Amino acid sequence: MESSGAGGGGAMAGLQAAKRALRAELKRRLRALSESEKLRQARLLAAQVVEHPKYQASSRIAVFLSMPDEVQTAEIIKDIFQRGKECFIPRYKPGGSHMDMIKLASYEEIASLPLTSWNIHQPADDDSREDALSMAGGLDLIFMPGLGFDKTGNRLGRGKGYYDTYLERCTHHPKGKPYTIALAFKEQICDMVPVTENDMKVDEILFESN
Repeated sequence: MESSGAGGGGAMAGLQAAKRALRAELKRRLRALSESEKLRQARLLAAQVVEHPKYQASSRIAVFLSMPDEVQTAEIIKDIFQRGKECFIPRYKPGGSHMDMIKLASYEEIASLPLTSWNIHQPADDDSREDALSMAGGLDLIFMPGLGFDKTGNRLGRGKGYYDTYLERCTHHPKGKPYTIALAFKEQICDMVPVTENDMKVDEILFESN
């Protein structure tokens, strides 16, 4: 998208610089967190999730498989299957911003899925599984990762645009956009996240509040 004149370009460049600086600061904060502290907060959030009315009312749920600096979602995924809900996980396409949410058969099968260059398990491209948006049911709820969030729902991702692009696609599905809940360490909460018009807000952020 072309900017309207030099002013627009300068503002956009400033915004991107602000995002880069905040990403670096958040990565520094996350590196400083001990494994035991990350686990403590993740357990607390998982306990909040299973009691959450939106989670309990949802039957088709998408959830990310965590990287080491993200809130671990293993307990949430196990609970999804224990409750007989349907679970979908991301399949990222490298070199762009396209992502699909693909159906997972069980928690146990995650370990057998191929690893991406980011060391995340995901179904192979030639693995034919149900794609959430190919069905009338769509998705009821998406658990969102991110590097940083502010309390108004603005989210700072890793700069690839996978989730913003996916949520935009969801808005064209007959069921509409699912409810979105971000899972965050309290160290990822910022005063203000710089955003552009293409950045999608999350509906709710779960984190340990003091």
